[in-house]
Amino acid sequence: MAFNYSEAFSRTLGWISPEEQAILRRSKVAIAGLGGVGGSHLLTLTRLGIGAFSISDLDTFELANFNRQAGASAPHLGRPKIEVLAELARDINPEVSIDLFPTGIDAHNVGQFLTGVDVYVDGLDYFALKARQQVFAYCDRYQIPGVTAAPLGMGAAMLTFMPGKMSFEDYFCLAEVPEAEQLVRFLVGLAPAMLQRHYLVYPAAVDFAARKGPSTPMACELCAGMAATQVLKILLGRGGIRAAPWGVHFDAYQHRLKQTWRPWGNRNPLQKLAIALARRILNNAQTQKH
Repeated sequence: MAFNYSEAFSRTLGWISPEEQAILRRSKVAIAGLGGVGGSHLLTLTRLGIGAFSISDLDTFELANFNRQAGASAPHLGRPKIEVLAELARDINPEVSIDLFPTGIDAHNVGQFLTGVDVYVDGLDYFALKARQQVFAYCDRYQIPGVTAAPLGMGAAMLTFMPGKMSFEDYFCLAEVPEAEQLVRFLVGLAPAMLQRHYLVYPAAVDFAARKGPSTPMACELCAGMAATQVLKILLGRGGIRAAPWGVHFDAYQHRLKQTWRPWGNRNPLQKLAIALARRILNNAQTQKH
């Protein structure tokens, strides 16, 4: 059967109009990182009918990815994630346009990566802070909306950075502090409510020094659904966007939804206390390991 875009994505109609589907078809989304959440972002947005993407990843699939990553399966072991995910997206929409950046994103290619992009969706590894800062700084400079959704426990926390609103750096305050401090600030800034902390049953799995942390497939899929909905609202200009310092955290395990508001971002007095507490907990965990 020949591919037909209108028929392939017709079941979305009702929640959006035919005119809005045409807007999605003309839109371009950039996704940096195709691991835990990035691959799910790409496939979800492809099924939404987005017509063009810029995608970046420099990693290959390994067994440790199987618990959560879209595209992670036995036939894909050792293959570049970017090639596998591009193939899977084209299997859904053979007409989709995809620009591939297989060497990652840095100061030299971030402009090319974001050329012509309507929205950026963050799928970078939690520890890829330098690349994340560069991408969001470019988005802020050139007025590109950015969405980041973090898989935490069995839930997801989402922040949106809109043109003219609080920037990524203004919210997280990562510049000119050591990487260990950046990681703590990023964690607490992503999820001020910290809903996931109540059911972490094996703290030894959290190891910032080894750049490792626990994950679940449920959290990754929740991230993709939340982020794709936000992308739809941005592209179609309806539904209202609560940008940073507003955020939202949904935890399926605890049946809890929390909207967060942190004026001044990590400079907020509550955030400073939370960062100090998180720093102490992580330091104690590292001390106990040794």
